Amino acid sequence: MSIASVVVLVLILVAGVLFLTEKLSIDMVALLIMAILILSGVITPDEGIAGFSNRATVTIGALFVLSAGLFKTGAANFAGLYLSRLGKRNFWFTLIAMMLSIGVLSAFMNHTAVVAIFIPIVLDIARDIKTSPSKLLMPLAFSSIFGGVCTLVGSSTNILVNSIAEKSGEATFGMFEFAELGLMVFGVGILYMFLVGIRLIPDRGGDLRKALVKGRYLTEVVVQPQAKFLGKPLRESPLVRDLDIESLEIFRGDTRLCPPLSEVVLAGGDLLRVSCDVEKIRKLQELNGITLRSVPAGGLERRREGDYLVEAVVAPDSMLVGKTLREAHFRSVFGAGVHAIRHRGETMTDDLEATTLYPGDTLLIEARQDIIDRLRDHDAFVVVSEVGLPTFRKRKMLVAIAIVAGVIASSTAGLMPLVASSVIGAVLIVFTRCLTLHEAYTAIDWKVIFLLAGVLTLGTALEKTGIATAVANVLISTAGAWGPTALVSVLYVLTTLFTEIVSNKAAVALLAPIAIITARTMGIDPHPLLMAVAFAGSVTFMTPVGHQVNTMIYGPGRFRFTDFMLVGLPLNVAFWILSTFLIPRLWHF
Repeated sequence: MSIASVVVLVLILVAGVLFLTEKLSIDMVALLIMAILILSGVITPDEGIAGFSNRATVTIGALFVLSAGLFKTGAANFAGLYLSRLGKRNFWFTLIAMMLSIGVLSAFMNHTAVVAIFIPIVLDIARDIKTSPSKLLMPLAFSSIFGGVCTLVGSSTNILVNSIAEKSGEATFGMFEFAELGLMVFGVGILYMFLVGIRLIPDRGGDLRKALVKGRYLTEVVVQPQAKFLGKPLRESPLVRDLDIESLEIFRGDTRLCPPLSEVVLAGGDLLRVSCDVEKIRKLQELNGITLRSVPAGGLERRREGDYLVEAVVAPDSMLVGKTLREAHFRSVFGAGVHAIRHRGETMTDDLEATTLYPGDTLLIEARQDIIDRLRDHDAFVVVSEVGLPTFRKRKMLVAIAIVAGVIASSTAGLMPLVASSVIGAVLIVFTRCLTLHEAYTAIDWKVIFLLAGVLTLGTALEKTGIATAVANVLISTAGAWGPTALVSVLYVLTTLFTEIVSNKAAVALLAPIAIITARTMGIDPHPLLMAVAFAGSVTFMTPVGHQVNTMIYGPGRFRFTDFMLVGLPLNVAFWILSTFLIPRLWHF
């Protein structure tokens, strides 16, 4: 084995550990892989940066802009509003209608955008019909995955496989070539969730605001004119110094004082709203210079018009991931306070500033409406509470729909390649003012772009060093002895395992070249093997980190890691069996 091969194998091992432990963000891992491969001489600088100009990378970047255009003009919101009205009538009919709507939208829009629109609506429906949000959120996420596999543009892994096939000189896939198997997956998935999955989903509750006051009390503290700590900042008062009381807000007359609250210099008559347990209330009663009064029912919801408590999920690629609130300078950067954090089913209200944040964590944030609007547009969060949906440019809705339809039609008819039509469509979305240029830039998930560029580089290294050929020979000598159908089955399982452990894009970038080399060595058409890789990389349900939409619902649904395994494992097995038997019949060897 050559030194270059050893370097690549060690890199794959290290990258897998880093992906699994999340010590570094996935895009940083991908860029490190690229840098090390170039520095070690395994690949040339031109080969190293080729991933940035790859058709898949460019196409996915353009599709982010097109999806944002549909989102900002409210094209997807009509289904959501109708579903919200329907949800107050019948749970089971609502469940079916939601999964069908989500699936259809996800076939043509970015999964993340679709799920982000529907999370607040689903939470609102759950409250209206007195159902646990977990019972609706998991079907929401899973149905977006079911629908995404029905078209070439519905899943980024489909686009990636198509690009790798084209780069290798193989025939590309059509826009709706995935639809025949995709629709079967869609139908089986919805039927499973309706008959079996919904019963396996545990009832987890879901309102973080209720969890905040469980075991704690909201109390208003009035500072008396004779208090000895007047003229001192709150952090130096006995309220914080001796009792470590958490202040939610401070009012001076009718004015609500701005954070950071710890620096507010106390004056006679100041009213502090605090959250604490019974023992601390007893100690407060013994403290000279203050008086206590009860908080009216519902006082936590709003102090005055414009002040809200909302829940926001830490996005999978958020700038907050791996940082504490203190390290992220949360109050300074966002102008809002965090009163509770839900992490892996546990609600925390103490020592929040020192709590490390992870994707899927839910923050209970208190802020004015204008700040909440900014949070909703920020890529660090998915705001999931019911205070309202973003303002849409509804006058541009038909324009956005026409542009996206034109992109799909031109690619389907073969008038131009998908990369060309999607880039032209993205330009038109901005030119027609469906999006501003700034919104177009922010709509692109740059972490995904860098991840793609990095893992494509690793795929090139696998081919160049001969490792891909060696793995292909092992597959042929083992599974290949049972025929091509066995290879489809084995590649599906391998891709599923890689996807659940690391990233679906990394799994596809590693295994698609191996599938092509295996097919060529056996003298068969590579399309069935590539389809196995594409579908296995898209339909992933067993962990909350296997797919972005699973991560998004993790916090709001108060799910545990094992919940996804319980509901998702039968789905993964069912789709593996379905693909093993149907792929060879739909795409002949």
